[in-house]
Amino acid sequence: MEYVYGALLLNAAGKPIDEKSLTGVLTAAGITADTGRVQALMASLEGVNIAEVLAKAETFAAPVAPSADSHKPEAKAEKKEEEKKEEKGVSEEEAAEGLSALFG
Repeated sequence: MEYVYGALLLNAAGKPIDEKSLTGVLTAAGITADTGRVQALMASLEGVNIAEVLAKAETFAAPVAPSADSHKPEAKAEKKEEEKKEEKGVSEEEAAEGLSALFG
């Protein structure tokens, strides 16, 4: 991941993203850069507009506004009632009968 972070840092700084620059960023961060990994990242970024990709990613990461019903007290009360009904589903006797079947 640090290789990708280095490329993103270079992009944010407006610097060219090439092997020499990326290796320099990694070295400055105290990471011994693996030439093969740097070359692989450069090959995978070839022809990619990082600014465009980041702009698209921001639209997917936008927070979702809460629904209008979540602020209404009636909606909260209805949800609590539904939860109580669901909890009652199996009586203690039915549960005990199910357990006794396990032990013969």
